[in-house]
Amino acid sequence: MELKITTLDGKDAGSVSLSDAIFGLEPRKDILQRCVKWQLAKRRAGTHAVKNRADIHRTGKKAYAQKGTGGARHGSMRANLFRGGGRSFGPVVRSHEIGLPKKVRALALRHALSAKAKDGGIVLIDKATVDGGKTKALKASFAKLGLLNALIIDGAEVDAGLRLAARNLPNIDVLPIQGINVYDIPRRTKLVLTKAAVDALEARFK
Repeated sequence: MELKITTLDGKDAGSVSLSDAIFGLEPRKDILQRCVKWQLAKRRAGTHAVKNRADIHRTGKKAYAQKGTGGARHGSMRANLFRGGGRSFGPVVRSHEIGLPKKVRALALRHALSAKAKDGGIVLIDKATVDGGKTKALKASFAKLGLLNALIIDGAEVDAGLRLAARNLPNIDVLPIQGINVYDIPRRTKLVLTKAAVDALEARFK
């Protein structure tokens, strides 16, 4: 797959041939769904909790006599039947993480990249640097490229000026190559890759 490379100013900077093993697969929704579900489950804190009857600070004395009152039999007022009592089967602190093999995660990333390439949503730029970190300058550059909703993936180190300039733009995310993931790729209309990011991806899946 041959794609043109441009600069942030919209000028031509050559072309590059993308590997079909990474960008030319037929996307499978089931694999993408599994990976997104794994990501969302993994990032849940799992700190939800309620008080069960053992956590309620209330007397454990029997409420009233077992027989002779005409009412139902009751013991501790900490039982879940009473107002202020413990809750039955409530959430407890736990991990929501589910298992997903590394090979499936790697395959899902390639399918996500292939899906974006198939839709024509990949933009290649030679490098992503912004002098002075000015949002106005970056916004003007994005306007030339038609980028209003985009995920920008740079090399191992993201330019400090780019990070500063992009953090105040809505619907624009900037990540290093280590942070590329299946969940964020479909969230944005365009996927912007630098040459360093493409080289890193090809080295990763070589």
